[in-house]
Amino acid sequence: MFYLGNWIHSFPQHFQWSNATLIAKGMAPYGAVALGEIDRIVRRLHDRINEPQAWWEEWATEAERVERVADEAAAQGRHATAGNNYLRAGNYYYTGERMLPPGGQKHELYKKSLRCSHEGLKRRYSNVEFIEVPYEGTSLPAYFMKSPLARGRAPTVVLFDGLDNCKEMSVLFAGVELAFRGFHTLAIDGPGQGEALRLRNLPSRYDYEVPAKAAYEYVASRADVDPKRVAIMAYSMGGYYAPRAAAFEKRYAACVAWGAHYDYHAVWVKRWEAIQANPDQVATSHFQLPWVLGVPDMETAMEKLKRFTLAGVAERITCPMLVCWGEHDKLTTREIADQLYSAVSSRDKTLKIFTEEEGGAEHCQVDNRPVGTDYIADWLSARLM
Repeated sequence: MFYLGNWIHSFPQHFQWSNATLIAKGMAPYGAVALGEIDRIVRRLHDRINEPQAWWEEWATEAERVERVADEAAAQGRHATAGNNYLRAGNYYYTGERMLPPGGQKHELYKKSLRCSHEGLKRRYSNVEFIEVPYEGTSLPAYFMKSPLARGRAPTVVLFDGLDNCKEMSVLFAGVELAFRGFHTLAIDGPGQGEALRLRNLPSRYDYEVPAKAAYEYVASRADVDPKRVAIMAYSMGGYYAPRAAAFEKRYAACVAWGAHYDYHAVWVKRWEAIQANPDQVATSHFQLPWVLGVPDMETAMEKLKRFTLAGVAERITCPMLVCWGEHDKLTTREIADQLYSAVSSRDKTLKIFTEEEGGAEHCQVDNRPVGTDYIADWLSARLM
């Protein structure tokens, strides 16, 4: 069938589905999705555009098909092929899971995603270690991707997620390129993120310097990491987390806000109004924020979110700082990027605006992720290599 839409907007009438699809497409350069498979899903979803459950059903259907191919290849000892298919199945399960509210169904779909991702990473990336980072009497799950180019104690990036991505994605879309440049990467699910939220019931917190300190101390304890060349980076909502961490954990040698934030509560005041007016036209599901914050409802979430601000905090950042923003970002405004950049006290600070002409103009460069990754990796290399 023919359907309206383009690379950015697969569903012009449904921004939430379009945004999630674009995020999935952004994993294509890393072999973690196949565009032909996504196209099949999109075509089926256009036939079911008025069925909310269609989203997770169609992504899970494709995931199950690809997972069966992976299982068959693994049973026959064709592990490279199995690994490719497991990585794709893991991403499809995760993409479907994002629209399911917390509960048993969401839990089961996530476990399938994690299982496939683990099986894929084991087979395709022998340089990835499965790590537990000690944290407040428990631990945070992470992947440590070693750079095959590193000699001796190497520079390292600690990479946290945002509101709804996960370490299974970031270890690829950032870790692979950083490894090529000689950086190790610790891709970690912090409180309120990925596995830490879903399987360990660890909600987010405003004082993200606490998990960031745990992550720093883990990597600094390794014989293959140079503790004086450790950067912190985080994605999307992580544009709040990483600057907050760098402001208080001074051992980080550089900071990257991959997506700009300043007053996250103010962002959500507008976003909640938009959700109430037309939830299909907002990137985030109505249940996401309370779930991430570990509270029962939006009213309580909004109150808790008042502490998620960099006012009086960004001024404490003195390490080299990079703020990234795309000119077509529909989740945050240029004003927010300018606000964060202006407040940071670092003598070495950069505000990078990605334009439509060069690519990466959407939120966190999801329309052309390699453009964003290359710029960030080059910026870090100039300061830490």
